[in-house]
Amino acid sequence: MKTVKIKFSQYFFIMLAGLAYMQAFAQEQSQIQEQNLDKYIQSDVIPMIDKKGFSFQTKVGDFMFKPYTLVQSAAKFNYYDDEGLELADQDNVANSGFEIPYAILGLSGRFNKLTFNFTLNAAKSGGALLQQAWFDINLKNELRFRVGKFKTPNNQAYLVTLGETLFPVLPSSLSAPVYLDRSINSAPPTFATGFDLGFMVHGLLKNKWEYNLGIFNGTGINVNAAQKTLSDDLGIPSLLYAARFAFMPKGAMPLHQGNTNDLNNDKFLVALSTSYNVEANWQTSNDFRAGLELSYIKNRLYLSAEAYYLNVALTKRQKVSASYSFAGAYIQGGYFVTDKIQPAVRYDFMDRNSLNEKGILNLPSVGLNYYIFGYNLKLQAMYQYLGRWGHENQDARDLDDLGLAEHSAVVMLQFSF
Repeated sequence: MKTVKIKFSQYFFIMLAGLAYMQAFAQEQSQIQEQNLDKYIQSDVIPMIDKKGFSFQTKVGDFMFKPYTLVQSAAKFNYYDDEGLELADQDNVANSGFEIPYAILGLSGRFNKLTFNFTLNAAKSGGALLQQAWFDINLKNELRFRVGKFKTPNNQAYLVTLGETLFPVLPSSLSAPVYLDRSINSAPPTFATGFDLGFMVHGLLKNKWEYNLGIFNGTGINVNAAQKTLSDDLGIPSLLYAARFAFMPKGAMPLHQGNTNDLNNDKFLVALSTSYNVEANWQTSNDFRAGLELSYIKNRLYLSAEAYYLNVALTKRQKVSASYSFAGAYIQGGYFVTDKIQPAVRYDFMDRNSLNEKGILNLPSVGLNYYIFGYNLKLQAMYQYLGRWGHENQDARDLDDLGLAEHSAVVMLQFSF
């Protein structure tokens, strides 16, 4: 058998030709992706179609596949007030140091009329390790069906892409549990419902009207099992029933809160959402939620605001007839002063101790985002102050902000690919 020897110069030429072909192929795929952009081909982590990472797609666009990753590493400092105790008995600095809130590996894409997403968050454990796992059947843009574990259609702060948020942490009014004057079988609820397992029908009408109608377990991101019963009070399955309707007069609203590749856009959104969690918190209460959202993008400016309401009504099996109502809201904005720098401000409000009790919490914040081009890095920093207004007495003030930091600072570095 004759042996064929390839000289180094020939090998080098073959390598150059291969790289040239791969570059041309990548450019062609990028152009195809832009032409076939689908609002629902999203990972909810990073944009499916942008300059980050890579993806594969057939020329006709019937198949698309994108693996992705996102890692966030943060340094946090939290200072708590004395809560009426002597300083010798109180450690004011707590929950401070370094953390990794997200270390995500995911797969997302499209196959004919079906889109899919699978995401693991290695920074979590238990049921929360599986952050997302869903597929979406597209009969047409006006009628789609989604099944699996995904974001419930409430609160725009949760619905935006994880890696493109204006601040490194969510508004406290959404993420902090409300304060009840009695204990229940599990943790008090929050305004946000976050990720959950369920089924949703949704669609986009005339590129202006979006609707979402879903049924979920109501147990949140930490539970991946079916554990619900029939409601003793209502006689229906004890699940979370949710709906959201949005109007976007200038076309579909982007899922980001500021993107360096989208500095010449003009979009506006107003949305209403509602949900009813039957026998939530392990059969202790029926939770009703309602919310109003506003979002606006104009070139380098991004603005958003939300107001939300929560009613917690104890079930009959609690042997106590009690109902609590809570309210919260925030408004925030950011502006790209350069292509890399985006200052941000937020005012957060929460009536945490129920509308029947005096006193509210106010949480103003300032932030700064810096984008490091060429490395897929985003640096975020923020400071938040907790103020208390209008409480009946000092004890009421101390109980209302229990577990929340008076001064909070976060610096986070994010890598996505």
